[in-house]
Amino acid sequence: MSKHLLILTDTESHIERFSSKLNSRAYVCTFVSDINRAGEIVQNDGVDLLIADYDLIKRHITEIAVAIKSGHKNASLVVYTADYHKEALIDTLSKGADDYCASPFIGAEFDETLYRVLMARAEARLRFGGTNIIDVGELLIDPDEEKIYYLQREIELKGKPFEVLTHLARHRDQIISKEQLLDAIWEEPELVTPNVIEVAINQIRQKMDKPLGINTIETVRRRGYRFCFPNCSGQTIMDK
Repeated sequence: MSKHLLILTDTESHIERFSSKLNSRAYVCTFVSDINRAGEIVQNDGVDLLIADYDLIKRHITEIAVAIKSGHKNASLVVYTADYHKEALIDTLSKGADDYCASPFIGAEFDETLYRVLMARAEARLRFGGTNIIDVGELLIDPDEEKIYYLQREIELKGKPFEVLTHLARHRDQIISKEQLLDAIWEEPELVTPNVIEVAINQIRQKMDKPLGINTIETVRRRGYRFCFPNCSGQTIMDK
């Protein structure tokens, strides 16, 4: 079966280049210039790979990444940018993208080598599939199998505590409120109280952090929680 590539760019010259380069490959390619349309295709049709211009997706990386995985757990998001720098790289990957590449489109010029790099990395994702595994130093979280490993030792943490930990880890270095956690994890958040989040966080600390002698989650008073392993004090942080 042909792989479905969705390419998000609002620049005609980019579309022309992608079209001419991909014509000889056995892909089904769809081009869109609007992120809302891209979201509709991801939700309704599913895609194997989304290649997106960073400028169009930077405010919606997490939502698009989650939508892609919900339709096809091995689907991937590869982002390219003309303004390649470390801060954007960290931001893009931490929000759920699978890869981040320098754009082959430099003004009116086209860099063949950078294009080959972009497509080689995109095709590697298609070949091996994306991964939901969260790898943070010595800690590995596998959402698909609902398993956690620390120093190659499997840790027993299931149910809502596992889902809370996973959601925070996917959005590490961000502060996530109780309301956001409820909306993301509970099917009917309006029927439960925010206290269930405190219970889940406590179970993470009692069942995993305390036995292992580590800290994974910081409480940011009046704002929520932040996954911060391995550089976590375990303290409650006062909101400034």
